[in-house]
Amino acid sequence: MNVAKLIVKCLEQEGVQYVFGVPGEENIDLMDAFSDSTIDFIVTHHETSAAFMAGTYGRLTGKPGVCLATLGPGATNLMTGVANANMDHAPLVAITGQAGLDRQHKISHQYYDLINMYEPVTKWNTQIKTPSITPEVVRKAFQIAGGDKWGATHIDLPEDIAAMDTDGQPLPLMGRPHTEASEDVVKRAASMINQAENPIILAGNGIARQQATEDMRAFSEKSQIPVVHSFMGKGTLPWTNDLSLLTAGIGENDYIACGFDTSDLIITVGFDIAEYPPKNWNSNGTTSIIHIDTTEAETDMNYPVALNVLGNITNNLRHLSEAIDTRKRDKEWAANVRKQTINEFESFRTDDSFPVKPQKIIADLRSVLREDDIAISDVGAHKMWMARMYHCYEPNTCLISNGLASMGVAVPSAIAAKMAKPQRHVVAVCGDGSFQMTGAELETAKRLDLPIIVLMWRDNGYGLIEWHQKKEFDRASYIKFGNPDYQQLATSYGFEAINIQAADDLKPALEQATAMAKPVFIDCPVDYKENMKLTEKLGDIIC
Repeated sequence: MNVAKLIVKCLEQEGVQYVFGVPGEENIDLMDAFSDSTIDFIVTHHETSAAFMAGTYGRLTGKPGVCLATLGPGATNLMTGVANANMDHAPLVAITGQAGLDRQHKISHQYYDLINMYEPVTKWNTQIKTPSITPEVVRKAFQIAGGDKWGATHIDLPEDIAAMDTDGQPLPLMGRPHTEASEDVVKRAASMINQAENPIILAGNGIARQQATEDMRAFSEKSQIPVVHSFMGKGTLPWTNDLSLLTAGIGENDYIACGFDTSDLIITVGFDIAEYPPKNWNSNGTTSIIHIDTTEAETDMNYPVALNVLGNITNNLRHLSEAIDTRKRDKEWAANVRKQTINEFESFRTDDSFPVKPQKIIADLRSVLREDDIAISDVGAHKMWMARMYHCYEPNTCLISNGLASMGVAVPSAIAAKMAKPQRHVVAVCGDGSFQMTGAELETAKRLDLPIIVLMWRDNGYGLIEWHQKKEFDRASYIKFGNPDYQQLATSYGFEAINIQAADDLKPALEQATAMAKPVFIDCPVDYKENMKLTEKLGDIIC
C-alpha cells in the first residue's frame, strides 16, 4: 500500500469516523484511500468551515476531529479554523496536501512552507518526509492534540510521499497517565480556602474538557463558594443553583464584577486567561489566586498565582473537597447579584416591540430549548448578549468561540454538533454578517440530512463593530451592507424558512422548528439600539 492508504489506516486505528475537508490535486491519493475506508469524508464548501467542524466535533466527543485541505490556498483557508480550535483548546488534527519534495527548494506553484506557517497556531506540526515515519507521525499528532490541554496539530503530506509504497502498520493506542498535585499542595490550598472570608470561583473551559463537572459541583457545594463562569465554562453549575453567579467576561463593569472586587481569594478551575483577561477582574493584581488546572498559568501581572494545583482536575478537586472544612459563608451578596441578573433576563420575556430586542430573543430561545440542547453562538453583537444572558444547565450546551473569536463559526459548528449529538436540538445563533461568511454550508447540512436550526439576528451590518465605534467615537462608520432575500436563499438550500414579522412570532417559530425533523432557517430582525443602552446601564453599576 502507499503512504496515503497507511495514513487512512492509522486514522481508522485512532477511531476516526469523519474527516471534514475539500479535495484538491495534491491530496488525491488520500481522497482515493478514503473511498475504501470506513471513514466518511464530509465534503465542505470552504476549508475554514471544515476546520470549524472538526474542532467542534472534537470538543463535544473528546476525540480529535480531523480536517483536510490541499496545499496553498486550501491550507491557508484551513488555518483560520485550526487556529480557532487551538486557542479554544479543542482537539483537532489537520492534514494538508503539499508540493512534492522535488520542488520545495524553489518558488513553485501554490507552494508555501506550511510547517513554519502552522507553527504558531498548533501545539505541534510536522511534514512526512519519508514513508517509514508515517505511523509515528499520526500517533503523535493524536496524542498531543488529545493531551490534557487539548489543541490542534498538523500533518503536512507532500504528494510524492503520499504515492510511495510502504509496509508500515498503525501503532497501538496508548493510555495517558494521570498526574495529581501532592498532598502538601492540596493541604496548602485547603488552608488558604478555609482562611478566606470572601473567596470566589472562576470556572473555565478545562472543567468540561477534563470531565470534572460533577466534582466541581461537589467542591462548590461543600465549600459554599459562589461560582462565576467564563464564556466557555457556562453550565459548570446549573444556572438555577443559588451558588451560580452566571457568566462574566464581556469586558465591561457588571453585577458580577462586584464579586471579584470584594473577594479576598480567587480560585480558578480549568481556566485559561484567553477566556477572560485578568485585567478585567483583578485590575490591581492584588487578589491572590489558586490556579487549579493541568498546566501552569500564563504569566500575567493581573494573575498573581499564590499556589498552583496542577494535574488531573477531577482528582485534585476530589482531594481538595476532602481536605477543606465545611463552613457557612455569607451568600447575601451572591443572592443579590443573581437576583439583579435574573430579573433583567426575566423582564424581557413579554416584550412585544419590533424589531425584536436581544433580551427577548434569548429569553424565547432559552424557554424552548431543553437543558441538554446545544446553542452555538457565532461572533458579533449577538455573541455578547448570548454570553451574558443565555444561561445554561450543563456544560458544552452553549458553545462560544472566545480565543480567536472567528466569525462564521456557528453554522459549520452546528453541523458537527448535530453529528456528535444527534439526539439533541442544535441551534446556530448567527448575525447576518457572520452567516454570510460560511452560509454555503447550509447545503452541507441538507446533504447530510441534519435538522439543525439557524437563528439569524438581522441588522444589515456589523453590529458589534458599530457598538464599539459608538462607545469610542459616538458615531459609526463603514459597517452597513446589503442582504439577500433570506427566505428564498434558505428555501433554495432545502431549508424550511421562517420570517419573523412580530415579537410574538419568535417563540412559536422556535417551537415549530424543534418539532420538525428537517433543517430550519429563522430570519429575525433585531433591535441593536439595546447595545448602547446596556453600555450605559453597566456604566452606572456601583459595587
